[in-house]
Amino acid sequence: MDEYSGAMGSDADVAALVSIVGEVEAAVVLLTAAQVAEVRALAAAGQLAARQAAGSPAAVRAHDMALRSVAAELGGVLRVTDRTVQSRIDEARDLVEHYAATLAAWESGRITRGHVRVITDAGSVLVDASPERRAEFEAAAIARCERDTPNRVRSEVEILAERFAERSFTDRHRDAAAERRVRVVPGAAGMSDLIATLPTVIADGILDRLTQQAQIIVDAREPGNAGSAFGACGAGDLAGVSGAFGESGMGDAEPDRRRIDQVRADVFSDLLLSGAPALDPTAHGDGQGSLGAIRAQVQVIVPALTLLGVDDGPADLVGRSPIDAETARCLAGNTHSWARVLTDPVEGTVLAVDRYRTPWPQRRFLRARDQHCRFPGCRRAAIRCEIDHTIDAAKGGPTALWNLAHLCQRHHSMKQFTRWKVRQLPGGVLEWTSPTGRIYREDAPAPPVAFTPASISTTAVDETPPF
Repeated sequence: MDEYSGAMGSDADVAALVSIVGEVEAAVVLLTAAQVAEVRALAAAGQLAARQAAGSPAAVRAHDMALRSVAAELGGVLRVTDRTVQSRIDEARDLVEHYAATLAAWESGRITRGHVRVITDAGSVLVDASPERRAEFEAAAIARCERDTPNRVRSEVEILAERFAERSFTDRHRDAAAERRVRVVPGAAGMSDLIATLPTVIADGILDRLTQQAQIIVDAREPGNAGSAFGACGAGDLAGVSGAFGESGMGDAEPDRRRIDQVRADVFSDLLLSGAPALDPTAHGDGQGSLGAIRAQVQVIVPALTLLGVDDGPADLVGRSPIDAETARCLAGNTHSWARVLTDPVEGTVLAVDRYRTPWPQRRFLRARDQHCRFPGCRRAAIRCEIDHTIDAAKGGPTALWNLAHLCQRHHSMKQFTRWKVRQLPGGVLEWTSPTGRIYREDAPAPPVAFTPASISTTAVDETPPF
């Protein structure tokens, strides 16, 4: 019995998995054909409704009634409401009539249904663009989708669409930000949803800060963790700390068994109602504890011209979505240190990184190069991942850039305890081999926003910061 038998089973199990993978592949081919056929049929239904209403003096109303009638007919067959069918008809017509190349790529198996959704969602900003610009966007988006998973390409395709849009992202973001608000939606069992519509960079920072604070509270439950979590803070300093809603973390009361989602919600409530987290186990007397000092980390890739104010192209909030140029410039202006990333002008991959006043050259290089977990399809941000030795350190693997890559805890464990294998090729390329022998190439991600200098050097990087 080898070291993988507990996690993967015998060779017979691997052979069985090979058969199952083949069956799934065959099923996907059939499913794709069926889904494309359904899209074409729904689009034809919408076009039929349009022809039925043609020539009517009340064209808009007649078209809506014809479409409702057709949708109701199909709803009876599909066993869904006519409203749902009508929405699907609209989506199908948009895909067939405006994204023919995308539909063809999906039908041929070059991209998946998830990729189609990414392209059509991102393309919604091109309603005023010319057919030529839409076609150019579509071709570039398909080419990008062919090389990666939908969740990985979404941000890049969104930024790509912004480059082809007639109205700038900054203008549309400014209008959208003017509609920010907070509202309460009553729910069941005495609960409600408090919904805040905010700029993405603010919302993401809020969630990240709540997560950090909640994690510290969870870690503080065990007295043995106090030293590592809070430095000089001892177990005695944590005694008697009470959480929100009367739950006590220590003492004779019921032990704190809240899930991290519950703790995060409690911290959120305390911050808004009291102005500081009431369940901060690191606070001393009237002083503010370390929870109040936690700040979110936001990784943003900003083109040089956008940073200088020459253009208003969008920046990339890594792991999320585009942000407007004004916000990106504000973040860059307020940060205490920043990183300059030198990229290949053709491939877009990271060549070198330098940063002013930063003590960890390897970590900052790997974070800039990898951006996220390097297992195929995973997009967990690098700042939430572990740096893994491709060749295990226990087996003599050096702590060198060519032997390091970010992996999230889930895929780090999978590399260690299953038959998945990985080797690192030049340029930060990871080549994964599955238990069935399939090869998956994981290229170092290219930043969604890149700049193309007139000339480029891969030698020394100027150490003098531009500001």
